[in-house]
Amino acid sequence: LNKQPVQATLSSLKMLDVGKWPIFSLCSEEELQLIRQACVFGSAGNEVLYTTVNDEIFVLGTNCCGCLGLGDVQSTIEPRRLDSLNGKKIACLSYGSGPHIVLATTEGEVFTWGHNAYSQLGNGTTNHGLVPCHISTNLSNKQVIEVACGSYHSLVLTSDGEVFAWGYNNSGQVGSGSTVNQPIPRRVTGCLQNKVVVTIACGQMCCMAVVDTGEVYVWGYNGNGQLGLGNSGNQPTPCRVAALQGIRVQRVACGYAHTLVLTDEGQVYAWGANSYGQLGTGNKSNQSYPTPVTVEKDRIIEIAACHSTHTSAAKTQGGHVYMWGQCRGQSVILPHLTHFSCTDDVFACFATPAVTWRLLSVEPDDHLTVAESLKREFDNPDTADLKFLVDGKYIYAHKVLLKIRCEHFRSSLEDNEDDIVEMSEFSYPVYRAFLEYLYTDSISLSPEEAVGLLDLATFYRENRLKKLCQQTIKQGICEENAIALLSAAVKYDAQDLEEFCFRFCINHLTVVTQTSGFAEMDHDLLKNFISKASRVGAFKN
Repeated sequence: LNKQPVQATLSSLKMLDVGKWPIFSLCSEEELQLIRQACVFGSAGNEVLYTTVNDEIFVLGTNCCGCLGLGDVQSTIEPRRLDSLNGKKIACLSYGSGPHIVLATTEGEVFTWGHNAYSQLGNGTTNHGLVPCHISTNLSNKQVIEVACGSYHSLVLTSDGEVFAWGYNNSGQVGSGSTVNQPIPRRVTGCLQNKVVVTIACGQMCCMAVVDTGEVYVWGYNGNGQLGLGNSGNQPTPCRVAALQGIRVQRVACGYAHTLVLTDEGQVYAWGANSYGQLGTGNKSNQSYPTPVTVEKDRIIEIAACHSTHTSAAKTQGGHVYMWGQCRGQSVILPHLTHFSCTDDVFACFATPAVTWRLLSVEPDDHLTVAESLKREFDNPDTADLKFLVDGKYIYAHKVLLKIRCEHFRSSLEDNEDDIVEMSEFSYPVYRAFLEYLYTDSISLSPEEAVGLLDLATFYRENRLKKLCQQTIKQGICEENAIALLSAAVKYDAQDLEEFCFRFCINHLTVVTQTSGFAEMDHDLLKNFISKASRVGAFKN
């Protein structure tokens, strides 16, 4: 019997661990297991967009300014499917403070929606966008490979190394040389004209671009020194960070008003605002020049920051994750070793608001755990060396596994050369469930069948299985089967279950006494039941 195909794909994929972001408490365990990509955003970490195994996109949250893209401004506590992007696969995504969303598909198309008071959607208007809008002006033959949002401006990078910007421009963050808002995508030129950009980032009101030679170009707001130019004057066009001369930068990350870069030698430099210690320099003084951050002797392979927070994080080659800056209201002025295994968790647990600093994604993983491999082999005739004949049907198993997993088989299969075992004491569904439990550690049965399995578990002294059966029976009890389940509990000496079934019968006495189960109840059990019921006062009136 094969499981549904979804479960097969699931076991071959790592699950995305989103449980640390409070907003995901609104999703059921089943929904959480299907998530492949996720982004948490909004002024209080109260909006979320995620994609599932089947490439469907769902959203959930307060829907501020229509930022969920559903066509309305209704908040939703249940995940709703974003049908307008049906069939599109997300390559990358970023969000602003409004919030607005900029998303690039794996095809390289750009969609935007949400807050638009400053034209940050790039569609030429200032009306909030309630549904995703395809942005093609000046981008029609371009393939977008990376997106970044500041508070109210947007930046995209194309596959040929060009950068386009639009939106709020009060400090020159669009890089056009003026401070007039930019309603549609405009290529950022100036000294980037003939350069090939490889990665981009946005702070609250500034932009950064790293070119293929490892130089960093910056523009926009600079009031806290976040451009790293040694002054605090705004910059309306791209300018090279001269202080990094001779250093090859690979990645850049921007916080609210601070900047981190990672060099090709695994060294981190930071500059800009530092009132929460977010530069990791051991003090709270702003820096307008790049300053080295000492994390540990190991090289750094990842840096993390996002424009809505004052938190910084980094991961070393050895897998250690450090954080500094604003941490749940405290200021951490030096890199602090966390117990996390990824930088994403730093933002879930310590940043205010609890957002994601990038689109979280799961890489497909073909590796099966030991448990998953064993699950797959249950009842597989191709690899089995033993078959059980029950009610005229075969169940395929592996002697070595049965011996490892069950005391009873350890002795009964010890000198047994047979490859067929006939079983008449138990029914097929019950025996199959027992063997499957030995491969999976779990059971899925009706309460009636679980009674048969309880009998078997008692017989084979499988105490954990006995508990699981009792659990299944408790979950499935109703007026119709209550007496049958009570009789079973008595018969198999499951005291806890007997007590549970007895209380259920007392609480539903009128209905239970009219069922066929009660009419056919064993004489001794009935006497016992009546005397016990009278002791707990069931007949007082």
